[in-house]
Amino acid sequence: MKIKSVNLETVCGVTSKLPENTLPEVAFAGKSNVGKSSCINSIMQRKAYARTSAQPGKTQTLNFYNINNEIYLVDLPGYGYARASKSETEKWGVMIERYLTESDMLRLVFLLVDIRHAPGEHDKQMFEWIDYMGYQPIVICTKADKLKRSQVESHLATIRRELGADEDTIILPFSSVTKEGLEDIWDFMDQVIENEE
Repeated sequence: MKIKSVNLETVCGVTSKLPENTLPEVAFAGKSNVGKSSCINSIMQRKAYARTSAQPGKTQTLNFYNINNEIYLVDLPGYGYARASKSETEKWGVMIERYLTESDMLRLVFLLVDIRHAPGEHDKQMFEWIDYMGYQPIVICTKADKLKRSQVESHLATIRRELGADEDTIILPFSSVTKEGLEDIWDFMDQVIENEE
């Protein structure tokens, strides 16, 4: 995929109506501070289009980025931020759930987890929920540059086991620093576009 144009077209809050898009959508889910904004900026080849922050829980809306007028990249609110109030957390949960159940154009969901740590309870719930909704999640393991090469395979195996993911589930190491895994993500997005034609 060659990125020619990127436009943040729609931002949906808790009470907003979902946009009636006619292009396919791919969604990115992940817990707060997993490196989702950095990953999305890498994909879009923009330095700081998706806001990155040292403060977790920054994305509190559904953000629809129109890429090349061919596909929407949808940034979902980060989940599992411990310092967010219970009511806030519930709102984000409702927003994510509503999007996954109501979007007509959602074709693929990427779930981001930190390659350095075993997936937590929220990650497992999100993986199961995406799967239950009929989307085979593709797991992106962020921050791969923080591990030694020799450690990567065993960490990927732990993540597969902890998520209860079967052999068919695609689990990719990714780094926004070295751009490892970026071509793979672009390829998946291209496949989504091709399948619509």
